[in-house]
Amino acid sequence: MRAALTEDVGSGDITTEACVDPGLSGTASITAKDDLVVCGHAPANETFSQVRASYEAVVPDGTAVSAGTVIATVEGPMRSLLTAERVALNFLMRLSGIATHTRSCVSQAGSLRVVDTRKTTPLHRALEKHAVLMGGGHNHRFALYDAVLIKENHIMASGGVHAAVERAKAAVQGRFGVQVEVETLDQLEAAIGAGADAALLDNMDDTALARAVALADGRIMLEASGGMTAGRLPRLDGIGLDRVSMGGLIHQARWVDLSMRVTGLPDEAAEGLG
Repeated sequence: MRAALTEDVGSGDITTEACVDPGLSGTASITAKDDLVVCGHAPANETFSQVRASYEAVVPDGTAVSAGTVIATVEGPMRSLLTAERVALNFLMRLSGIATHTRSCVSQAGSLRVVDTRKTTPLHRALEKHAVLMGGGHNHRFALYDAVLIKENHIMASGGVHAAVERAKAAVQGRFGVQVEVETLDQLEAAIGAGADAALLDNMDDTALARAVALADGRIMLEASGGMTAGRLPRLDGIGLDRVSMGGLIHQARWVDLSMRVTGLPDEAAEGLG
């Protein structure tokens, strides 16, 4: 938040400093202009806090609201409110967009567990993965250090699925489960034979996914990934997959629209506006 303010304000907010009395204080409301799922109160609160203004959430993160709903109020020096406005709204609009898109996808998934990926904006991962949770989705691994996921290039470098899984299991010695990405049923059989805990079925069509479920027969956790859209999820519900991962929960989410408007000024200031 500090870096974001520095990027936007730089040496000073020349418009606000020119137009607004330094002693003027007031209040403002942040309002949804779309139907959306709210997310981003924490970074918005921190943004205003850093300029000595007070932020109060009216509805909590994860709440679905209709257009016109006030989601937060702010109070403090008017220069502070105006200077921090855009940075705070950018966090709220971006994260509420992810939560809203995630809620839409999850609503189509039925019994499928929908998880995110590491396709996140650099340095914004914690915020974006929180937004997925607020939309009703679930988090996959957070980063490279907290789970084993053997991808295609790992397989190539290790000499095959079986060798990669065996090496990973020997290295982690039960501290982590071992998941391996597979593109064919033969690779899936190799993963099962090597003792993998989970398989990521990469870019398989619906028919291939159903065949993978039949082949696995409950011996391994199955996650489908690649080409996942909200419209596809109803077709996959019920075929026996454990979960689907969707990078698009984050990178395909559009920003929602929010606005901040001044709602309260000292009487003498309000009279001046008249």
